[in-house]
Order: sequence, then structure tokens, then C-alpha cells
Amino acid sequence: MGPKEKKKKKITKAEQLKQLQEEEEKRLKEEEEARLKSEKEEQERLEKQRIEKEKWQQLEKKDLQRRPEELEELYSLEECFPKAEKLKQDTRSLSQWKHYIQCDGSPDPSIPQEMNTFISLWKEETNQTFETVIKKSKLVLQQASTLADLDTGNMEKIIQDENVTLYVWANLKKNPRYKSVKFSNTQIGFEIPKILATSDVALRLLHTHYDHITPLHAVRAPLVPLVPLVPCVPAGAELSKREVKSTTEAVGQEDQEVYKPQERGSVFIQEGEIKAEEQNDPEVQMTSVKKESKATEVELEMKLLSESVAEAQLDLIKNAPEKPEVSENKEVDLCQFTILGGVYHLDILELPPQCKPVKGWMMVEILKEGLQKFTYPPEITEDFDTENAFPPIEVTLQVHEKVTFFEEPVVARWNAQGKYWQTDGISGVYYTPEERLISFSLETFGPITLMQDTHINMPYQSWELRPLDENKVLLTVTTVFTEIQIQIQENLCMLSSVKIKDKEHSSALEGKWMTPIPFISALKETGLNIFPTAYSHFYVVINNKVPLVEMKAYRQMALLSSAFAFGWSKWNTLCNSTNVVFKVREHLSDEHTETPNWELYMFSGDRAWRLKIEEESESFSEALGEKTEFHSTLFHMVKDFASKEAIEKVRRSSCQFIDSVCYLLLSTRVLSYS
Repeated sequence: MGPKEKKKKKITKAEQLKQLQEEEEKRLKEEEEARLKSEKEEQERLEKQRIEKEKWQQLEKKDLQRRPEELEELYSLEECFPKAEKLKQDTRSLSQWKHYIQCDGSPDPSIPQEMNTFISLWKEETNQTFETVIKKSKLVLQQASTLADLDTGNMEKIIQDENVTLYVWANLKKNPRYKSVKFSNTQIGFEIPKILATSDVALRLLHTHYDHITPLHAVRAPLVPLVPLVPCVPAGAELSKREVKSTTEAVGQEDQEVYKPQERGSVFIQEGEIKAEEQNDPEVQMTSVKKESKATEVELEMKLLSESVAEAQLDLIKNAPEKPEVSENKEVDLCQFTILGGVYHLDILELPPQCKPVKGWMMVEILKEGLQKFTYPPEITEDFDTENAFPPIEVTLQVHEKVTFFEEPVVARWNAQGKYWQTDGISGVYYTPEERLISFSLETFGPITLMQDTHINMPYQSWELRPLDENKVLLTVTTVFTEIQIQIQENLCMLSSVKIKDKEHSSALEGKWMTPIPFISALKETGLNIFPTAYSHFYVVINNKVPLVEMKAYRQMALLSSAFAFGWSKWNTLCNSTNVVFKVREHLSDEHTETPNWELYMFSGDRAWRLKIEEESESFSEALGEKTEFHSTLFHMVKDFASKEAIEKVRRSSCQFIDSVCYLLLSTRVLSYS
């Protein structure tokens, strides 16, 4: 047998108590150490907070001390906006004068009375040239047989110009086998039922490349901003925290405390009055008053113009508090959808009597009542099966070449009685984007149009404003479907490029310079809509910002745009509505860098500062960046780090250029719709 195993030593109760006591002492010691460590960390944290708070307060105090000087300099820079408006007014006045001295009989579109007179005289015009009479006589005689197709024996005619295209098909042979109508060299046509194929009818498709039907729409909600006006602070005035808070609560409040800064003109008025009182000579007094009053008048005029410009800019970014009413379920909401490519007027006409050869003469019966519409389906008794006897007519249309649809178009027909567009009575819609063809079945004829969601490109995925040259920038807006690049130079805009699914897309607008308002209208008409309306926030999830803060940001970004690039930041969605965050960097050359040196800036309308975080940081913080301070304006904020060349370039910027950049930013609202 092996050696006997040693028995384990039994622990006594005294030893157990001692062990428990040691463990308890160890635990208490660890807890005490943890408590002391926690207290130390808390003290360090509080001390750090105290230091940061003191630093923050010192910087705020410093900012408040130099604020009057910075706002005064900002005011001098923002005088470019009323100057640009004055130039636009002068241009309009000159244009009206040139139109007046031409005396060519054409009306001024901006004067309703002239337009009404022109239309009335046009209707009453009876003296026409011989050529016009001949053309009209050809239309009246309806010699469709001379235009008959050799294969089918039916008439087909296409007439078009830059604004209108007319397609006419006349059923001369009434052959039931020819139920497919397709116009030569096009894919446009109809698939008609047998009852029409054997009837004396003509099909007319009039495509007006413009929309003159929608203005007849009965508006059920005012299209002007309905919110109470936010306090409009003139250029150079500061925005206090109290005002920012009151602006946030502006919707639904009618009584607001309007901020009234000290008027610049009042200084000159007081000085003029004091000098006048000190003069004893009446002539000297009168001369002094005249000089001072003239200077004051010019100063006051520019100040009032500055206020009106700021008011107009603020109106561009206001959100309507109520959504427009839509009475019927099938009525198209024109605040949600936009008509593209004009209107297609589809009609079935009764075929007029055709000319017949009689002993060498061509005889034709002239109807006094002119062309008559053919009712389809006809009005019949309730017991009759109209669905089978008069089936829908299949229509194939070609989308206008200048229009871009990102999704299948919405087909709508005009309700003449209710005066609105509706989608019922249309079925079997099929769209082939490669061939730009859309086909559908139509129960009744009348005006037809194609629509696209107005906000299909909203919200934007990102944006960037980058200088190109002296008084020239490039605005890039990236959406889910497309990337749109717009060049802005002086008072003109141009569509630089369009990409759809990362591929270049040709547009008729590329390379055409226009002033901002016509340019925006032209982009909307082609389907490249990146311009929100007062009702867009009802249809798009947006990052809504206080209108006054947003307006001030766009104005100051425009001032700096000739030498500094601005870009989208993901942190703009995480800060509150009283602040905006964007990327900024100095940009003096057109050289492309893989890793541009962006800085993050926060702006609250009356204060700007550089953030400590970066775009790639894990969490958002409003902490101030290292070696930086507060400033009352973006201009003075970037001035701390900008080169002398960049600041000089900013000061040389044209007033029309700055105004155009600001208008495009206000129209796209990149800070709220990205």
C-alpha cells in the first residue's frame, strides 16, 4: 500500500471569522479608494467645467465688446444687397422705357391693362392679309382626301412649331380592320374601338408645350405666406438670444416683440439739427439743412431699401402653417405635383363633308356651325352596357424631349366643371423611359397632362458651394436621383452639368446663361426641381431652421463665397433649430484635393464659432475649437484664419454676384432641406 494521504486541515471558526473580517476590510478599503477616486474625478470635472465656463464667459464678454465694430463692418459689406436691388430696378426702368419709345404695339406683360387691351384688339381685328385668308380658307375647306395615306386611305397630318404640335387623323375609309393609329415617323398614336373605326370621325391631338390650363384651377388656400412676420432685422443689426427664442415660437403667435435697433440715419439727423441750431445766420442755416437733409435722404433711402430687401429674402424661406385643401379624392394636389411637358388636348371630332368631283368641279358642303365634337361614349340609357360597347381608348404619347422624369409620370385629366386635374378615368399606365413613351387607357377625351412629384429630389443628400474664379462660383446639389451643378457669375446663372445615377445627362438648359428667376423657372419646367415652396415642409421631412437665422447664414455665406467654399455637414441635423452647422475652407485656386482641409462652423445668427469636433467625430458637441474665439459674424470668424489675399478677394466681390448667390441659396434652402 502507498503512503497514507494526509487529511485536510480543518479551518476553525476563529480562522473563518478572521478571513471574513479581512475580506470586509479589503472591500471597505476598495470602496473608499473608489469613492475618493470618484470625488477626485468629479472635482476635476467640475474644475474643468468651471475653467471652460470662465473661458466661455470671457470669450462672450470679448465678443460683446467688439460686436458694435464687427456689425458696423458687416453692415458696410451687406450694403451690396440694396445696391444690387437698385441696379435691378434701374434695369427694369430702362427696359420699360425702351419698350415705351419703340411704340410697336406690343404690350408690357407686367401691366395687366396693356395685356387686356392687346387681347381685345386682337379679337376685334378684321383687316387681314391675303395670305392669311388663303391659309384660313384651306383650313375651312377640309380637303382631307388630298392628304390621304396610300396604305390605309385615311388622312394624317402633323403641324408643329417651337411651342405647339398638332396631330390630325381623319377616318376617311372607315375600315374596321384599321384600329391602330400611329403618326408617321413617331410612336404617337391611338388604339381605337371598332365603333370609332367605322364612324365618320377625326382624332385631333394638340400638344401645347406650355401649361395654360392650370391657371384656371380654383385655388382653395392662399398661396402667400400665412405665418406672422418674423422680426426683420436690418443688415448690421444683431439677433439676441431672446429674439431667437421668440422666432422659434413665431408660428401661431400674432403678438411678437419686434426688435428695433438704433437707426443709422438718426445719427446724421441729430448732428444736422444741432449744427443748424448753432448757426445764427438764416442763409447759412438753410444751406446746412439742405446739405444735411440731402445726405440724410440718400442714407434713409438706402436703409429703407435694405430693410425691404431683407424682408423679401425672409419671405422666400417662410413655411406656410396650413396645408392647402383638396376637395376630391381623385383631385391632384398641385402643391405636391408639378406639370411637365405641357398639355395634350385630345378630341374626337365629327368628320365634316368631304369634297366630291362633279363634272370637273370640286363640290363641298360648308357647315355654318364649323367643326363639331363627337361625344364618346354617347349619353345613353342606364340599362345599356357602355363598358363593353364603348371601351376605353388606348393612347400612346411621347414625353417632351426637354423634360426629365425620374419615376413613372402621373397621368391626369382636366375636370372642366370642377376646374382641377384628376386621375380617375385613366388606367393601364405603362412608361418606357428609354424610348420616352407612355401609354394608357382613357375613358373620355379632353386635356391630358403628365405630372411628377414636386419634391422627388428632396431632401438633398449633400451640397457644396465652391469658388471658381473672380465673381464666379459652382453650386452642387446632390439628391437621391441626380447631381445638379449650377454656375453663378455676376447676375447670371447657368446649368453646368446634370448626372443621373452617376452618368452624364444632357439637358437643353446646359450652357445657357439666365438671370436667377427665369433660370429657376426653367429648371422647374424641365423636371430638375430643387427649389422648395412655402408648402414643401408638408411633403418632405426637413431639418427646419429658424427663418431669420437661415436667412442671415445665406447672406453671409454669399458675402464670402468668392474666396471660401461651404459644404454640407451631418451635424447640422443634430443641432437645434436656432443654429446651423456647415463646413468651411479657404479656396483660392481651382485645384482639386482628395482630402480638403474642412473646418466645422456653427452659426446662430448673432454669433459664429469654430467647433472642436470634426465631420468624422463619434458624437456631436458645441465645444469651441482650440485657439479660437467667438465672433458676431461669419466674416470675422473666418478672418481669424484666412489669408490676406482671400479677404481682399471678398471685399472686391461684385454686388450683383453676391446678390445672385444669396438668391440661389435662399431658393434651394440647403440648410433646411439637406
